Amino acid sequence: MADVAADLSGAKRRIIERLKRADSATAPELAAEFGLTDTAIRQHLEALETAELVERVAAPSSGRGRPPTHWRLAPAAGTLFADRHADLTVDLIASIRSALGDEALEQVVRTRAERQLANYQGALVGAATVTEKVQRLAQLRSSEGYLAEAIEADGHLELVEHHCPIRGAADSCSGLCSAELELFQIALGPEVSVAREQHLLDGGQRCAYTITPR
Repeated sequence: MADVAADLSGAKRRIIERLKRADSATAPELAAEFGLTDTAIRQHLEALETAELVERVAAPSSGRGRPPTHWRLAPAAGTLFADRHADLTVDLIASIRSALGDEALEQVVRTRAERQLANYQGALVGAATVTEKVQRLAQLRSSEGYLAEAIEADGHLELVEHHCPIRGAADSCSGLCSAELELFQIALGPEVSVAREQHLLDGGQRCAYTITPR
């Protein structure tokens, strides 16, 4: 996918944008619209299919021979279009702070943390050791976009997050990071101590937490 997505120029980009505006289209329809041959369009579509950007969809049968193949965008193609979620989050944080004050913003952060805690605690049920707990927590954080891993070191464990998917929001609201440290401590339980050793917002290359048995 990466090679084609990185070079979506000309006809391939036009096909992607055309399919974004329609439920689906056939190769002949696209060929007629773009002034290309059916063969050329099919080659582009097959390349985009290999890149997992488009997919075939079966058309209803009319009872007269094989129905034409329809093409539509695959879910992965969504990443090719502008995404303003990060900007929206930062705007919402600023709006809450401006309209309701810092105390209300802190309450929102606490409520979010409580929901995360319930999710994490549920996922850690049945973990037999601290190591297993940290490994499960790393998997959860990776599923949220943090590219996390659990590392065993001398006498302690490390939870390392190589990416922060909420970086813009964290820059605007430091309480999000403070809540996460407390969240890890409660989720992993009183038998361990959790300390943040590296922090992206403080100039670190990543966020890293040391988990030490009490």
